Amino acid sequence: MLRALALALTLILLPEIAAAQPACPPTRPDALGPFYEPNAPERSATGRGLVVSGVVRSVKGCLPLPAARIEWWSANARGDYDGEHRASQRADGTGRYRYETTFPGRYPGRPPHLHLRVTAPGHKPLVTQLYPAAAQTHIEVDLVLIAE
Repeated sequence: MLRALALALTLILLPEIAAAQPACPPTRPDALGPFYEPNAPERSATGRGLVVSGVVRSVKGCLPLPAARIEWWSANARGDYDGEHRASQRADGTGRYRYETTFPGRYPGRPPHLHLRVTAPGHKPLVTQLYPAAAQTHIEVDLVLIAE
């Protein structure tokens, strides 16, 4: 009897529990591009003027991913890729990150953009790009990875 009651309560409350879980769709992937280089220096800034911040999360329960690794690369203000605009960093213990760089110059045939690759144990690597608007100084974006 108690088992049946517990099962009935679970079935009744399950939709409410699911609705209480935050929706956390995965971040849309984008092209890696031809200029990715592994082993970028560990740093959280490659210039001044454009700040990107947020939380690295798992699509599973929208939980933060502490110590996720983020790799950054972009063109400099003239539109050229260089070693000065490459970085890697770890999200903090709550999954938060903050990266500052120079506003990327227009690479021929492309709007200004930042490349990033995000990895975390138990999750598929995410490769994507961010496209700041002209004169934008801050992008707040959560990066959501798909669990393996």
